[in-house]
Amino acid sequence: MTLTRVRIGFLPLVDAALPILARERGFAEAQGLAIELVRDATWAAVRDRLLYGHSDAAHLVAPLAIATALGRDRPAVPMAVPFVLGLNGNAVTFSMRLAEEVGLGDRLGDPHVIGAALKAVAATRRLRFGVVHRYSSHNYMLRYWLAGVGIRPDTDVEIVVTSPLFAADALAAGDVDGICVGEPWNSIAVDRGVGRIALATAQIWRRGVEKVLAMRADTAERDPATVARLIRALHAAAEHFVRADTVEDTAALLAESRYLDAPADAVLRAITDRIRLTPGAEPVHYPDFMFQHREAANFPWRSQAAWLYSQMVRWEGMAFDERDAAVAAGTFRPDLYRAALAGSGAVLPGASSKLEGALAEPIGAGATQGRLMLGRDGFFDGRAFDPDDVAGYLKGLP
Repeated sequence: MTLTRVRIGFLPLVDAALPILARERGFAEAQGLAIELVRDATWAAVRDRLLYGHSDAAHLVAPLAIATALGRDRPAVPMAVPFVLGLNGNAVTFSMRLAEEVGLGDRLGDPHVIGAALKAVAATRRLRFGVVHRYSSHNYMLRYWLAGVGIRPDTDVEIVVTSPLFAADALAAGDVDGICVGEPWNSIAVDRGVGRIALATAQIWRRGVEKVLAMRADTAERDPATVARLIRALHAAAEHFVRADTVEDTAALLAESRYLDAPADAVLRAITDRIRLTPGAEPVHYPDFMFQHREAANFPWRSQAAWLYSQMVRWEGMAFDERDAAVAAGTFRPDLYRAALAGSGAVLPGASSKLEGALAEPIGAGATQGRLMLGRDGFFDGRAFDPDDVAGYLKGLP
């Protein structure tokens, strides 16, 4: 059988697991695909490789796909996100000095308590935080938390961009006081003794959208059959990822030099929801630190894209625009996800949008296939996001 080649760009992060597993554990080949993976060091490089035809799809921070479709910082290119590669999985890590100043303990603290202590430090000196890209969930999650505890991003603290690969180095050099990056780079900072984990981003928005499979919209339109096969391969990889009997094998694979080039133990901790907060400490268990597969976690909810757009408007000082909001939400393609997985064992939500952050307890939800349960998804400040009233939501934010 002749396999269809699909080239996918990625950054060395734990949430690049699904394309890697699809390639290495036969899920792509079972769908008639040969995945070629291209490793980069920055999200800008991954995005540019995709836009200029050097890759067919990408492991990408979700807001960057939306920003590209809207023409932020460059000419607009319509984008399609038919699959979410995972929810949460990031953390906020402080330098050793800042950790001592805010009194971090030996377990994950409360976002409000840590925020109050951080606000007091920020009143005495200018703090700088590193995020992985201007258009990243890391940037928006960090800003959401800071604003929610009374710290003004860009006024009380500075936020700069640093590659995940060099985030620990930036902490060690004193270039930044904190980072918000994906795993395993927070854990590497801790293991090197240059940082302490303050918060998991799941504490800021539980079930927050993170990396996605992104492609140019014309690629999805030109060859929908290949896109459907890729979605099916990634779905099988996600099912494999969450099995208890595969985690050690998965960690060893991801840790290899051609992929993450990182300690296997740090990778294993991330995929088993265990976080080492301080150097040499026993890891603490935080359920759903990196959320995958269950509760239709890979489904591209348009309401998630709408929330990201709301933060783009908020932090760039733009006016809310109905047309831009429609483009942003339309970048996420639940129609492609449903078409690919119809008739399989996958759970398919009946709706394409939902109220985000409103669930305090698990609840059943409508599905066109399978049985869908949705778990707690709250924001730390108790707010909920209605994708049908983005303008109203923005008016109520601090």
